[in-house]
Amino acid sequence: MNQVFDPIRKKYVKLTPEEGVRQHVIKVLTRCHGYPETHLAVEYGFKYNKRQYRADIVVFNRALQPRLLVECKAPSVQLTPTVIDQVVRYNYVLEVEYILITNGEVYYLCRRGEGGQWLKCSSMPTFDQLCAI
Repeated sequence: MNQVFDPIRKKYVKLTPEEGVRQHVIKVLTRCHGYPETHLAVEYGFKYNKRQYRADIVVFNRALQPRLLVECKAPSVQLTPTVIDQVVRYNYVLEVEYILITNGEVYYLCRRGEGGQWLKCSSMPTFDQLCAI
């Protein structure tokens, strides 16, 4: 069984296709965009309509408020409206400003606009930009 060390959870986890995408996103956020590992949560648990859910990655600002929600899928999974609806539903609880949905091949990054609509972004915000919101 192949495993990979998750620097956020501080343990080895099974390297599934989805986990490979998740670990890649963690590296991009921390190494390329300067997001501190201490402000990321992996498989972040929360309740919605009395049911337990887990977000793949949540990034918190310096005040520890959730600001970016990341949903990772295996490369074989298409990013359909159903997947997008899942993430938007999660945001009813988390109330983040940014959502990133990826299967490792396709990336959708959106920022919440006025009136609650989601606007496509062309680049990932820096950690400082995320904290300025």
